[in-house]
Amino acid sequence: MSLIEIIATATGVLAVWLTIRQNPWCWPVGLVMVLLYTWIFYDSKLYSNMLLQLAYALLQGYGWWQWVYGGEAKAGVKIGRLSASRLFQGVSLGVIGGCGLGYLMSAYTDASAPWQDAFLSAFSLVAQWWMAQKHMECWLLWVVLDVLFVGLFLTQALYLTAFLYAVFTALAVRGWVVWRREYVVATA
Repeated sequence: MSLIEIIATATGVLAVWLTIRQNPWCWPVGLVMVLLYTWIFYDSKLYSNMLLQLAYALLQGYGWWQWVYGGEAKAGVKIGRLSASRLFQGVSLGVIGGCGLGYLMSAYTDASAPWQDAFLSAFSLVAQWWMAQKHMECWLLWVVLDVLFVGLFLTQALYLTAFLYAVFTALAVRGWVVWRREYVVATA
């Protein structure tokens, strides 16, 4: 456990808490977290996760813009549901991305968990994309991913990060409950 991991963990909890509250500041706070985790995952040879953090950095800007200026009225996107076709599209992209990245990481790097890291990273991009568009289903996908990430990080002796992802799991459940309640009220 390092000072950088401690700071990244605290920043991550703050970012997800702000996300649940639909506070657009979740995106710049999240940017700080992902930049710190880029280094942590590089150091741990979790290269897919390192690349994921770099992709997250770009998605932080996209998410911030969507939440502030997106949507039909250009006043920020509202909580919504995924259509069956968009759900299938997202899952398909996660599988294709996981297979491609897993192959590259297992064949060309000394990655410590190439396939697990690749699939979790690919599906995390799907969840982050859905979150930027405020699709409620992002929280359900985050619950599954966060539980699996806990296991991965425990095997890599990233104990504080494993704890962070356990907290993320609880926060994702909370996010689902809060966003679902707000969606039901808004569509009633």
